Amino acid sequence: MSAYPKTAALMARGAEFLGSEFAILCGAMSWVSERHLVSAISNAGGFGVIACGAMTPALLDAEITATRALTDRPFGVNLITMHPMLTDLIAVTARHRVSHVVLAGGIPPKGSIEAIRAFGAKVLVFAPTIALARKLFRSGADALVIEGSEAGGHIGPVSTGVLAQEFLPALAQDHIVFVAGGIGRGEAMASYLEMGAAGVQLGTRFAAATESIAHPDFKKAFFRANARDAVASVQVDPRLPVIPVRALKNKGTEEFTAKQIAVAQAIDAGQLDMAAAQLEIEHFWAGALRRAVIDGDVERGSVMAGQSVGLVTDELPVATIIANLLTECEAALDKRRLVA
Repeated sequence: MSAYPKTAALMARGAEFLGSEFAILCGAMSWVSERHLVSAISNAGGFGVIACGAMTPALLDAEITATRALTDRPFGVNLITMHPMLTDLIAVTARHRVSHVVLAGGIPPKGSIEAIRAFGAKVLVFAPTIALARKLFRSGADALVIEGSEAGGHIGPVSTGVLAQEFLPALAQDHIVFVAGGIGRGEAMASYLEMGAAGVQLGTRFAAATESIAHPDFKKAFFRANARDAVASVQVDPRLPVIPVRALKNKGTEEFTAKQIAVAQAIDAGQLDMAAAQLEIEHFWAGALRRAVIDGDVERGSVMAGQSVGLVTDELPVATIIANLLTECEAALDKRRLVA
């Protein structure tokens, strides 16, 4: 008998799909979602996801092995669709018989979903429109994550609340749909679950957990921040394929603006084509994020955080964070039943 019966009932489809006790995923955060945090989340009943990011196949292979040594529960791997070695990374997940692969960062290349399903893994995708979501489901995707602009890191233009109202009534009855972006408390979880979501995904709340390897200064920046401090980057040149990134405003935010100007000038001079320009931008973020997460440079590094950062006020163990979310969710559902 679950200690959270109403929550467990609403999460049942998502939990069964993930193979976890609760349908609470951890968003894949480069440099943060590694073996320690991923295993802690899975061990606490949630579902951890390794952020492959810019890893080479050899590094991903080692990370999956190390994570398996820390948990015997299911976890996933997040792969970036624009990674130049995507096929090789999929082969690594196949060798390890990873149960779930998340394809993020763009429309999955032809054959990628089929390659993942061929070794028995479930495929989770992102989609900014219902039409694309339906197309991806027809192409073999097993589940969808809708992520609103409140999220940290790379974001789309529409809020979680609006996406949930668009997608859940249209898709949730027939498909597994997880909601992400700006979720920091269990009451929000309750709302999306009641709307038909199979579960939720959180990143910012877990980034500052005790088990997160993020630098103490990175975590302290979270504790000091409020929602208004987590701002989206500005696109300087309309030709540049820049996906906005939400992070805490600092000198690094200004440096990204300067970086875009430099890349645009390189395009004008014929030194870069658009594909190379995209990689330049991505390399900037990868380096800036590492400086913040690993080195603790919260002034010039990229302190990626969602707008729920204002709800992150202390460092807690993953198990406590999950228990708090479930307790808040169950209490909200209880209250609504009483009013009804």
